[in-house]
Amino acid sequence: MLERLETMKKRFDELTEQISKSEVIANQELWRALVKEHAELQEIIEKYDEYTDTAAQLADLTEMQKDPENAEMSEMIEEEMAALREKQPALLEQLKFLLIPKDPNDEKNVMLEIRAGTGGDEASLFGMDLLRMYTRYAERRGYKTEILSSNYTELGGVKEVILSVAGKGAFSQLKYESGVHRVQRVPETESGGRIHTSAATVAVLPEAEDVDVQVNPADLRIDVYRASGNGGQCVNTTDSAVRITHLPTGLVVTCQDEKSQLKNKEKAMKVLKARLYDMARAEQEKELADARKSQVGSGDRSERIRTYNFPQGRVTDHRISLTLYKLEAFLDGDMQEVIDALIFADKEKSLLAVDA
Repeated sequence: MLERLETMKKRFDELTEQISKSEVIANQELWRALVKEHAELQEIIEKYDEYTDTAAQLADLTEMQKDPENAEMSEMIEEEMAALREKQPALLEQLKFLLIPKDPNDEKNVMLEIRAGTGGDEASLFGMDLLRMYTRYAERRGYKTEILSSNYTELGGVKEVILSVAGKGAFSQLKYESGVHRVQRVPETESGGRIHTSAATVAVLPEAEDVDVQVNPADLRIDVYRASGNGGQCVNTTDSAVRITHLPTGLVVTCQDEKSQLKNKEKAMKVLKARLYDMARAEQEKELADARKSQVGSGDRSERIRTYNFPQGRVTDHRISLTLYKLEAFLDGDMQEVIDALIFADKEKSLLAVDA
């Protein structure tokens, strides 16, 4: 590992020198690429410098300790050495974490899809609770949200909704939310006070960029139709709703939230590209079975990942066996404690792939 770090250090020093050269600055494309690589290495090199500086200080103190002239200072030297020895393992552990390969999608925006599962109206109402939870969480993080597509029920629940979450690191924070979310509570319509169990599924997709996925217009069938709301209420009187079918895969995306046909088409295309990109990622992950084993859970959307128990006021994440008794705050977007724990668990498992 230290040899690998030394190689990275040499590369970092080379980049530091190159990005200040006038001929490199003149080539903006090259300069941007080198600056990006430099920035990606900076955190780990700073930590490595701290580690090597600690080792150098220990070596100097060891030599001082051997010198008879420093006998009176031996106790103070020993204290300093003990502090440095205690610091070294922590720095080494931090370096291991930093060496874990980063997910190339971590900095991307997110397409977050929520669908009501088993439980009828109660599942739809729970889907609305999840939509509010993620919207509030995004607000806390300073992310921008936009509903791209929605299908609401007459009781105020959601059958299906697609939420765009835009902001630095959005995917890195939300990617562990994919899966089945289960709720246990007494529905308002339940006169006998019985606890019902229902569920909603969440899918978190990184937003695809044009460089990630190319869509051939010849592979698309685009239909337009008149949008309608709950109970047949007319949303508008023009054919503004859009349905896009990707013929090679059979994927279908509809959008009718906007009054403009063009805006609905743009939103539907964003969702379609994200789903196509997700399919490509899934194929790659099948080929990397060993890498999948290092993830928190399987990421399978059929896997139950979390339970929200209203009578006990608790939320339990089953992948890391973490239970918090602050359900109300959690549903108000106070999710960071669980998200941080999931990220940490993922990194701990990924350490197995880093050479010690």
